[in-house]
Amino acid sequence: MGSVKRLGSTTAFALGVTTVGLWTKNPYVQQLLIIIGIHTLLALGLNMLMGYAGQISLGHAAFFGMGAYGTGILTTHFQWSPLASLPLVLVAACFLGYLIGRPVLRLSGYYLAMGTLGLGIIAHVIFREWDTFTGGASGLVGIPPLTFGPVMIMLGTSGFYTVWGTVLLFFVLCGRVVNSRVGWALRALGDSQKAAAACGIHTAHLKALIFSFSAMMAALAGYLYAHLLGFISPSSFDFLMSIRMVTMVVIGGMASIWGSLLGASVITLLPEWLHVFSDYEMMVYGLILMVVMIFLPQGLTRGVLDAVQQARSHTHRNIRGAQEASASRKGEEV
Repeated sequence: MGSVKRLGSTTAFALGVTTVGLWTKNPYVQQLLIIIGIHTLLALGLNMLMGYAGQISLGHAAFFGMGAYGTGILTTHFQWSPLASLPLVLVAACFLGYLIGRPVLRLSGYYLAMGTLGLGIIAHVIFREWDTFTGGASGLVGIPPLTFGPVMIMLGTSGFYTVWGTVLLFFVLCGRVVNSRVGWALRALGDSQKAAAACGIHTAHLKALIFSFSAMMAALAGYLYAHLLGFISPSSFDFLMSIRMVTMVVIGGMASIWGSLLGASVITLLPEWLHVFSDYEMMVYGLILMVVMIFLPQGLTRGVLDAVQQARSHTHRNIRGAQEASASRKGEEV
C-alpha cells in the first residue's frame, strides 16, 4: 500500500512539473522556478542528514560552492566540457564529504554546529581569496551552459525541465533510501546514537556516509546553478546561505521529503513577498524559525497534515454525535 501511495504521489508530481513547464512562458517566473528546484535539491540533501540522521550542519553552503566553483574552474580555466566535469565534481564532493565527516561527526550538539560552521567559513574564505582561479570577490564569469549534442540547456524551458527532472530523480532515490534498512538505521541514529550502536549499527560510518551523500547533492545543485546562471560569486555560498538551507529544512519539516520542496519554495519566494525587509533578512529568518519551532515544531508539512487530521476527527465526532442524538430522539418517540 505504501509503495502504491509513493508511486501515485511521484506520478502526480511528474505530471504537475510537466504541466507547469508547458504553461509557464514568462522568463522571470521560469528563472524563479529553477532557483526553487535548485534550493529543493539543497534542502532535500540536508534533510537526509538533519531530519533523518539527526546531525546538524551549519556549513553545507561549502559543498554548494564546491560544486559551482569546481565545474566553473574546470570549464573556464581548463576548457573541460561541462559534462566531463560533472563526475569529477560529484566524486570529489563525496570523497571530501566522507573525509571531513568522519572527524567532524564525532562531535555532537553545539560542538557539531560550530565544527560545521567553521567548515563553511573556511570554504567561503577560499572562494573569496583564491582569486587566480575563483575570480575573488568579483566572482567567476563566462561559465558555459550545459550542452547535450545540439541541445543547449539554458535558463528557460530546457533549464526548468533539467532541474526539476533532477529533483524528481532524487525524490525517488531518497524515498527508496528512507524506506529501506538504511533509512531505518538513519532514523535509529537520529533518535539515539547509543541505542543505534547497541543494535549493531556502525554509527560513525553511517554518519559519514549520509554526510557524503548530502554533500554530493549540494555539489550537484551548485553544478546546475553555475551552468544555468553562467556567473558565480562568493556571496552566493556564504554563512547566510547555510542558514537559509537549515531554515528550509526546519520550515518544511524535518524527516520529510516533500517538506523539503515546501520549505525551499517558501524561503525562495519570501524575499519576493517582503521587499521592504530586504535589509533585515537574517532577522526575518530568525523570527520565522522561532515561530515555526514554537507553534509547528514538526514543520509546515506535518503541521498542516495534523491540522487536517484534527479537523477530520472533529467532523467525524460531530456527525457521530448528531447520529446518536437522532437515534435517541427516535427511541423516546417510540
